[in-house]
Amino acid sequence: MGVIGTARVDTSERLACLRALMRGRDYNVEAFVVPSEDEHFSEYPSQADERRAFISGFNGSAGCAIVTLQDAFLFTDGRYFLQAEQQLDRNWTLMKQGLPDVPTWQDFLSKNLEQGTRIGVDPSLISAADAQTLKRSLSESELVPLLENPIDIVWGSDRPQRPKNKVFALDIKYAGETLSNKLQCVREEMAKKNAVAMAVTLLDEVAWLFNLRGTDIDFNPVFFAYAVVEKDSAVLFVNRVQVDEAVKFHFGQEVLIKPYEEFLPYLKGLTEKDLVKKEQPVLLGDKTSLAVVHVLGEENVVIVPSPVAAMKAIKNSTEIEGFRQCHIRDGAALARYFAWLEEQLNNGVILNESQGADKLEEFRSELELFRGLSFTTISSTGPNAAIIHYSPDPKECAIITKDEIYLCDSGGQYLDGTTDVTRTWHFGTPSEEEKRAFTRVLQGHIAIDSAVFPTGTTACRDSWARRALWQDGLDYRHGTGHGVGHFLNVHEGPQGIGTRIAYNSTPLKAGMTVSNEPGYYADGRWGIRIENVVIVREAQTPNNFGNGYLGFERVTMCPIQTSLVDFAVLTAEEKKWLNEYHAEVERKVGPLLRGRDERALAWLKKQCQAV
Repeated sequence: MGVIGTARVDTSERLACLRALMRGRDYNVEAFVVPSEDEHFSEYPSQADERRAFISGFNGSAGCAIVTLQDAFLFTDGRYFLQAEQQLDRNWTLMKQGLPDVPTWQDFLSKNLEQGTRIGVDPSLISAADAQTLKRSLSESELVPLLENPIDIVWGSDRPQRPKNKVFALDIKYAGETLSNKLQCVREEMAKKNAVAMAVTLLDEVAWLFNLRGTDIDFNPVFFAYAVVEKDSAVLFVNRVQVDEAVKFHFGQEVLIKPYEEFLPYLKGLTEKDLVKKEQPVLLGDKTSLAVVHVLGEENVVIVPSPVAAMKAIKNSTEIEGFRQCHIRDGAALARYFAWLEEQLNNGVILNESQGADKLEEFRSELELFRGLSFTTISSTGPNAAIIHYSPDPKECAIITKDEIYLCDSGGQYLDGTTDVTRTWHFGTPSEEEKRAFTRVLQGHIAIDSAVFPTGTTACRDSWARRALWQDGLDYRHGTGHGVGHFLNVHEGPQGIGTRIAYNSTPLKAGMTVSNEPGYYADGRWGIRIENVVIVREAQTPNNFGNGYLGFERVTMCPIQTSLVDFAVLTAEEKKWLNEYHAEVERKVGPLLRGRDERALAWLKKQCQAV
């Protein structure tokens, strides 16, 4: 999500040092690939693992850098075009993925580099599945795994240290399922492939599987660890200083703890003891690194979409109720913030975007079960609202005014769930163009919220959110929805609503949680987005042709500004939806404000009035 912006960095010296290493005998490569992710394929890595940000100066969450001996290219998607243009210096060429005639970074390697190019990769930062696909496409060029990442050498002593914060157990009253049951489900998946073990490498999967949480990565309640589940045992590889007696008690006799660094040697030991073979492989998720496969041997592994990710995506009844309750509490903080902000602006108080974000965090921090933000708050006004994942720099950011659109995308981490909500406001008089665009976005939001679709549906969902925008020749360069973790990463796969291959190959199932967030962005002027979190649930239909039908239950509870709506465009059914939603918001959030914040309560009632 939002990452605090930084000033443009001169990358000349960094690139020169990197190229010198690439030319050297120890590396001898003509190109080097620098992905965003860490060894665990975290979307949001720790500062110690932000290699792509270090070498390029671009710190958005999505992107891949390719450095050759002469040039440097940064590939990113439409969410980050404006941010990348602002942050990349003259050494870099921005490759706007998704636009016509712009290749993916994978296609670039196979089609734009000279034949016979030696392409360096850190095998711990590229998935085995991606590496295999690349090798097939490269023809005469060679993919060269490097023993040491040259970026780390260039970074040197300035590179931050990885955190080693305490890990804590998530109580069963929030998790809803025991560690024993989860391990048994993994073993059942292993048995289907006749696997002797499963290696779990993604941090949120490890945290979910063991009912643990941590604070090693900002905004993501995870910790650095690997896990190996075998038929009769389970091993967690984690820095021992992070584990206290409470966690050991939580594990009992079910889990053995070993040092983080022993993960790969442990896997190697399984092969050396002849416990792993082609007929008795190790089960790996499809985001497992090439380094892991190298240790085990390609013939000794089975790579599949991670069964842990699939289990985690379908929330149990306890988690679902947690989502409902944390969103109601979160709605109270949002009402307090927007009521306060409107009053401050009406009184002529000068506030910048960062001060607004800080005040919202203050309101959230007072809530029960709050454990931090789920991402950096996107508090953006005017032209900054058109930067999809913008976040204000406290040292230099815009003033929030009554004359411009204000977009606020924010969320919290609570012991009982994770929130992610976007609202767009205009505290003065919006233009007809702004109202028209806002209404089209709202219509797309309502279309997703109201949708009923057959079980097993994978396609078409994204277009439902864009149909109204398309009628005005408008669109947006991001997905319509992403999965949301339960007191875990705010972006969770494999489920979502969009054009990504993963989304369209993963049918939504009852119990999954996704965001519903269409938008529109007028570059250089303003941006609009309306986002709720919804839970997939079974739909009650008059008939039941096929295998049943699904719909959504919305859990985000925050008003949508009606003075930004062009009611000449809204249909009667959509107007009914808006009134019903606002009645629900007032009914659920109002009691939390009554007697505590009368200003916010009055604001809530005003914003929720029927239209």
